[in-house]
Amino acid sequence: MIVTPAWAGQRLDQILAQQFSAHSRSRLTRWIRDGHVRVDGAPARPSDRLREGQLIALCMPDPAPVVPLRPEPLALTVVHEDEALLILDKPPGLVVHPGAGNPSGTLQNALLHHLPALAHLPRAGLVHRLDKDTSGLMVVAKTLSSHTRLVSALQAREIRREYDAVVIGTPVAGGAVDAPLGRHPRDRLRITVREGGRASVTHYRIAERYAHHTRLALRLETGRTHQIRVHMAHLGYPVLGDPLYAGRLRLPAGIDPELAETLRRFRRQALHAARLGLVHPSEGREMHWEVPPPADMQALIETLRRGPVS
Repeated sequence: MIVTPAWAGQRLDQILAQQFSAHSRSRLTRWIRDGHVRVDGAPARPSDRLREGQLIALCMPDPAPVVPLRPEPLALTVVHEDEALLILDKPPGLVVHPGAGNPSGTLQNALLHHLPALAHLPRAGLVHRLDKDTSGLMVVAKTLSSHTRLVSALQAREIRREYDAVVIGTPVAGGAVDAPLGRHPRDRLRITVREGGRASVTHYRIAERYAHHTRLALRLETGRTHQIRVHMAHLGYPVLGDPLYAGRLRLPAGIDPELAETLRRFRRQALHAARLGLVHPSEGREMHWEVPPPADMQALIETLRRGPVS
């Protein structure tokens, strides 16, 4: 394409982002740096300022599958599906992305079986992730343009994600945690609150009180790895059952035997992505979904309800 007078003086990456809106600016920038974009036949840089009459040539990379995984017929709980997106209710115990120790049996494998065309999208269309043992709502894009718009909306904090959690302890009131998060300097499996970490904000309110525990409703303002789990532990109210941040199980003195046994058997973090809200990427209308916790977390809550209240 030829640089018009209106484009003269603007950056190359800005113009490409305007003209190829189905692709994210970061993807276009990567293509420029990888040599897939030439200006007047020569390699270019994202920051190059354009001159009227220059010829921009974009040779898109071969659209080979970005996720070369084997499709697997794993069960999916589909809450909503249309031409642009898919909303899922992920069960606890399901790994989202393949990695060390989990080369198969992941949500991505299941998605590729459900819709093979997702192989041509980044991460099989997944817009965000949940930890293996966290359950609940996830959004998957079915087209490249939807993926670009939804990822942009997530980065702009325009997708509303709310969680239910059972925490150890009895906070007096709700509030917000504004504490930066980063990788633990010694334990690479853990995230910690640390100076110089990425800005991270979690809002929480009390949904239900029990004798020694509390059910919280939480809203993510940012979406960092382990954010809710680390922020709640930082406050002194770790998520019940959390193997990384709650420490070993300590049963309160005089606890009801039924509740004691329920707590011993609950071996994952009691965290559930319960509510999701977004603007549809192609229709522009607001949409909202809500799903109840899985059976094990519901049984935990019912047992806590039968005990005394703090």
